[in-house]
Amino acid sequence: MKASRLLSILMLLQARKRLTAPDLARALEVSERTILRDIDQLSAAGVPVWSERGRSGGFQLRAGWSTQLTGLTEPEVNALFLAGLPGPATELGLGTAAASARLKMVAGLPSEWRAQAERVGARLHVDPIDWYRAQETPRFLREVADAVWASQALRMQYESWRGVSAREVHPLGLILKAGAWYLAAQSIPSKRIATYRLANVLELNVLRRTFQRPRSFDLAAYWRQASARFEADLNRVQVRLNVSPRGMKWLANLRLRVLPSPAVPNDGKDRNEVLLWVESIEYGARQLLALGGEIEVLEPIALRQALAETAQQVLAMYSGDKAVP
Repeated sequence: MKASRLLSILMLLQARKRLTAPDLARALEVSERTILRDIDQLSAAGVPVWSERGRSGGFQLRAGWSTQLTGLTEPEVNALFLAGLPGPATELGLGTAAASARLKMVAGLPSEWRAQAERVGARLHVDPIDWYRAQETPRFLREVADAVWASQALRMQYESWRGVSAREVHPLGLILKAGAWYLAAQSIPSKRIATYRLANVLELNVLRRTFQRPRSFDLAAYWRQASARFEADLNRVQVRLNVSPRGMKWLANLRLRVLPSPAVPNDGKDRNEVLLWVESIEYGARQLLALGGEIEVLEPIALRQALAETAQQVLAMYSGDKAVP
């Protein structure tokens, strides 16, 4: 959005003193022509942007000039990036700070941008919780968040699929994924970085000892790689299905990754053959049984058998004249 981009240009120039049009274009993921138009608009609005040609040239603000976005407290700075997510900000203990930071930021904007900022808040709401899912607020979320901000070591009792174990970690960052909170942390003494679901932390002690964060650690890059590995590990069993048009809609509602079967062309009218991946035979049977007769598993045979056995158990439970007490 243009107003946000103009403000970003101001913040970048104020923080880095001098930047070229290609630098700004890469940082904001727009074309150089867009940056030049934005610079012209900033100048027309009275912002003292200067340009110099040559190898060491670029755009810069007049010496001594800065925006009016001042007076932010440390909690407000932490909350600023959560200002559009009031739920997570409140869970982290930053709800009031997020509201205060937003008010200060809006108050510091030029009048012609202030109305645009208010429209964004009135017309865009982010809800990170998936449908039919309960909100997950881990018991130790705020303590872990404080340790992340302060780079304090943690000792915790953690329950994984292997059982309960004691862990000492250096917390590096928090991730909110589909309503669930995760911690990226460096295990001590191995220094291996792993992901922990905060709901599985049974006991927690925040240690007085602080630590130095790994200089090369990038939370966003780490999460992209970790989540890709996690999904790849889950996609272990390929399933070939015969699906009705109604079943195709249900699969879309479940947001399952479905590909057309290369063996049989789909005409979009009758039942179509598709491929998808599941974690295991047992999990696939539980997941696909909900689609009833709208799908037929063709392969693997073990999944067909698991579905048949589960369906027979359900039929036996509900057949007969047994009355509900």
